[in-house]
Amino acid sequence: MTIAASAPGKLILTGEHAAVYGHPALVAATGLRLTAEFSAAEAPGVELDFPALGRRLQLSWNDVLEHARRSRAAWERYAADPRPELFAEVCDGDPLHLPKVALGEAADSLNDTEPPPLHLAVRSDLPIGSGLGSSAATAVTLVAGYLAWRGGSAPFLSHALEALVNDVERRQHGTPSGIDAATVLRGGILWARRQASGGVDLSPLSPAALSSPVLAKLRVWDTGRPPESTGAVVAWVRERRAGNPRHWDGVLARLGEASAALRRELESNREDPPVLRELLCAAEAGLEELGVVPAPVRELVRRIEAEGGAAKVSGAGSLAGPGAGVLLVYHPEPERAAAWRFLSELPLYPMRLGGPGLRLEEIG
Repeated sequence: MTIAASAPGKLILTGEHAAVYGHPALVAATGLRLTAEFSAAEAPGVELDFPALGRRLQLSWNDVLEHARRSRAAWERYAADPRPELFAEVCDGDPLHLPKVALGEAADSLNDTEPPPLHLAVRSDLPIGSGLGSSAATAVTLVAGYLAWRGGSAPFLSHALEALVNDVERRQHGTPSGIDAATVLRGGILWARRQASGGVDLSPLSPAALSSPVLAKLRVWDTGRPPESTGAVVAWVRERRAGNPRHWDGVLARLGEASAALRRELESNREDPPVLRELLCAAEAGLEELGVVPAPVRELVRRIEAEGGAAKVSGAGSLAGPGAGVLLVYHPEPERAAAWRFLSELPLYPMRLGGPGLRLEEIG
């Protein structure tokens, strides 16, 4: 039996970083997807075909399982003392860290001490490290696909599946809110708020929001892959907040307020350009104050604002730049934005927002 697991990327509309501290975020599933196919292999271990990582190689299951267990132990040390330098030990610099953790934790959850030979082919529309949820899509497809391949049934949207995916995401991002994985699993556009217990309160936006004319006016350009991982940026913000929580909690609260304002605009099913520009500019200003928007991207945002538009970084951003991942751009006449010469050299990702979540399919 071959199992195909497919999941969308995600785009944070508003609320990144603030979501880690209990403020609301608005997150949309994208039309860009990642698909992983699981089938039996002849040679022992894992035959991995992952073009997005430039990898086609043979792994031993012992290497996969041991990497996941070492990473789990490093995570426990980091969780007890969340310093950025300790988080580096969680990833260990392995370019295959995320696939190994996802497969290793999925196998361990089934007590698969000697998993059968696996051929794993991964194909993706999602750029890596640009804020479009490639890691969440990888974690979801690899965990859900392996469980379905070994169990013969689709573990669709179970609490156990979501908990396992969130565990894998922590090893990639440090202390994520859990919202990326929830969006990738469910699809649509979600209003999400992290609970003090670590869980996430989720509610899908109304059908009126999914048909909002605003969604058709949003465009996504890629400013370049940040030099830091999302986990490193999240850990840096956490450490900065710890030095002056009263000030930074005010900044994070304003980012959450931008989420509430955008939700109202989407669910009104109308477009009010001045209001949209104001709330997106406010969200970007908060991220700039946090220090996660490098100078070249700030300059790009100022040029967009001078042309009557608004833009904000979507995702963790960057500490050093020059790239900060994807940039969400709004203009009431989006064809004008597409013609701006200063954006012409950056990749543009046409995408539908609010698409379906995880899909599992048996092939053959």
